[in-house]
Amino acid sequence: MAAAISLAFTLFLTPVFLRLFRKWGWGQVIRTPESVHNPSHEAKRGTPTMGGVIFIVGSIVGYFTGVYVSGEVPALSAILVIWLMVGFGAVGFIDDYMKVRSQRSLGLSGWRKVIGQLVVIIPFGIVALNFPNKWGQLPASASISLFRDITWLNLFAFGIVLGWILYLVWISIIGVATSNSVNLTDGLDGLAAGAGVIVVGAYSVIAFWQFKQPCIGGDPDALGGCYEVRDPFNLAIIAASFAASLIGFLWWNAPKAKVFMGDVGSMAIGGVITAMAILTRTELLLLVIAGVFVLSSGSVILQRAYFKITRGKRLFLMSPFHHHLEMRGWSEVTIVVRMWIIAGLLAVSAVGLFYVEWLTRVD
Repeated sequence: MAAAISLAFTLFLTPVFLRLFRKWGWGQVIRTPESVHNPSHEAKRGTPTMGGVIFIVGSIVGYFTGVYVSGEVPALSAILVIWLMVGFGAVGFIDDYMKVRSQRSLGLSGWRKVIGQLVVIIPFGIVALNFPNKWGQLPASASISLFRDITWLNLFAFGIVLGWILYLVWISIIGVATSNSVNLTDGLDGLAAGAGVIVVGAYSVIAFWQFKQPCIGGDPDALGGCYEVRDPFNLAIIAASFAASLIGFLWWNAPKAKVFMGDVGSMAIGGVITAMAILTRTELLLLVIAGVFVLSSGSVILQRAYFKITRGKRLFLMSPFHHHLEMRGWSEVTIVVRMWIIAGLLAVSAVGLFYVEWLTRVD
């Protein structure tokens, strides 16, 4: 129900939001170098932007409606996902608004974005490691995780004070890296939205599987493969709501886009992925599940490193990697669809590895 409401919200109400965005003058600003190297991008100038507001609101409406209609109450873990989604989205909104208002592609500086993200994720981390439920379960863990917590990588083994510092640094790295990776991927119509559907959808599957294999009240014969994850069903619901909201938005964002998500949207996607990775205890698996986003940020890092090492030479014609493919003559639709395929293959592989790890424990 939550996912269906979120889907309907963005699918049918996006035109209403677009009329408001045009009235407010929220039009896309194109960077000059981008329009010179990719003339087709110049045609996108003035297209309504900041559309991430639509699927943020849609997923919130869907989740809370679904929860309350079913007679349940919102779970802390789901609230934390929403906090990171809205918080990171707010940082992106400020950046977008500055660009739109000045009609320049210069919004928040890189460090100001990072500071804004830290202001959001540090309270998230503090709350996530407090407020246990009646079974003593916390939303997050003090250990670094892969398919579940890796006990010998407990950050609090170094003491309480140093443990808190290491923990907050660790989740901050995940949050900043993930949100900015999604932001770099958002360069072609539908690319980030479609990949976001796949990645968040995979996390919904993982959370639902964890709900079916709980350590508390679960099958005694399967306890070796159970999961100490708090509120996994609510995590599955909010992830499904967000993915469905993105699908409805993608209807209007697919090439040729009628609306762009803006930084508010790309950072919100990064916030949801970050929260799901931390709360489902699959932090290192994030590198595979969200591998298509890692490809974008990785190509930028490689480009800059190669440029400095070779004193002016370039590894790619343009970074991120999808712009390199544009420069090689690939059409925008071809790039987007093939990147979706890559995202799907990586997400399915990650879920498969997650399931295989479970099998090794129950056998």
